[in-house]
Amino acid sequence: MSHHTIEVRDVSFRYPDGTAALSGVSFFVGHGESIALVGANGAGKSTLLMHLMGFLVPSGGSVRIGDVPVTKTTLHDIRRSVGMVFQDPDDQLFMPSVAEDVGFGPMNLGLPPEEVTARVDDALARVGATHLKERPPHRLSGGEKRAVAIATVLAMCPSALVMDEPSSELDPRARRRLIELLATFEHTKIIATHDLDMAVALCERTIVMSGGTITADGPTAEVFADAALLERSGLERPLGMQGCPVCSVQDLRQG
Repeated sequence: MSHHTIEVRDVSFRYPDGTAALSGVSFFVGHGESIALVGANGAGKSTLLMHLMGFLVPSGGSVRIGDVPVTKTTLHDIRRSVGMVFQDPDDQLFMPSVAEDVGFGPMNLGLPPEEVTARVDDALARVGATHLKERPPHRLSGGEKRAVAIATVLAMCPSALVMDEPSSELDPRARRRLIELLATFEHTKIIATHDLDMAVALCERTIVMSGGTITADGPTAEVFADAALLERSGLERPLGMQGCPVCSVQDLRQG
């Protein structure tokens, strides 16, 4: 049984007040794919991610991780297979020390202490945060918290990673380190982000959402080259794909 694929089929969702958040959303993520999920605020990205983890139940349609449907009875297996990094690291860090936070999940799997310790050490090493092991999470910088939050997920040895705005509120150096870190992961990944340059750097495929529906799904370079699509979706072309404004002015003057 493989947990490396994700299938969303005709998913719709309404909040209790009747607000429609998703409408007929369908896509398939293959083993090892890295997918960017982009769209303006309110497009439905975070709501969709919550369905992948079973935090929300669709009003219609279905979600499958591998060949396992996401239902109340399968949540234990689903959350061992898919790790989610929330937009705010403080939502994941609540123990007195970094080591305890990273070891919380493995410990609750009933693993022996030596295995928990090994997973903690390995996860922290992978995110370059071994030196933070005994630090209290509330004393960490934003970038350090983000790294530790990712470590808490890696310690569970998931088959897929789901990330909600992982680069938000990071300074340029921390953002660059995050991109370098994520580039080393072979996991199946879905990254919901407003950071379109990060999407270009990490994801070969991009899904665009608008108003709770998918408006585009294709190779990242092609999606971001479609100016009309970006305009309709409330997005702007990534900075790395924009022409140099100084050069443009010079060209106009020379012309």
